[in-house]
Amino acid sequence: MSIKEIKAALAPEPIGPYSQAVKAGGMIFLSGQIPLDPASGELVAGDTALQTRRVLENLAAVLKEAGASMRSVVKTTVFMKDLSRFGEMNKVYGEFFSAPYPARSTVQAAALPKGVDVEIDAIAVVDE
Repeated sequence: MSIKEIKAALAPEPIGPYSQAVKAGGMIFLSGQIPLDPASGELVAGDTALQTRRVLENLAAVLKEAGASMRSVVKTTVFMKDLSRFGEMNKVYGEFFSAPYPARSTVQAAALPKGVDVEIDAIAVVDE
């Protein structure tokens, strides 16, 4: 089985030694995305809802580059700075996914990269 790195020009460049995603067999493993604007490289300022939207747009760009879509996602992990903001995140999250929804875990983290409110990673499946 080969492992292929996925690089999407319409998503932020990694800020460390990791890939935006890797494809192995029929699975795509997406690294956590934070609300970085891919054009400017700057953090998206704003509330949890705005940050969540940018994060999911970034994930969608990586999936598209891999030949997949948000419909291909089977599992996400949502990391939040403050779970009291869960409703804001969840409302936007629901705009990007439809039934059957991916399995999901949501956890509160003591700190996230660059002090953001939300980070999301994903696993997707595609036909080989």
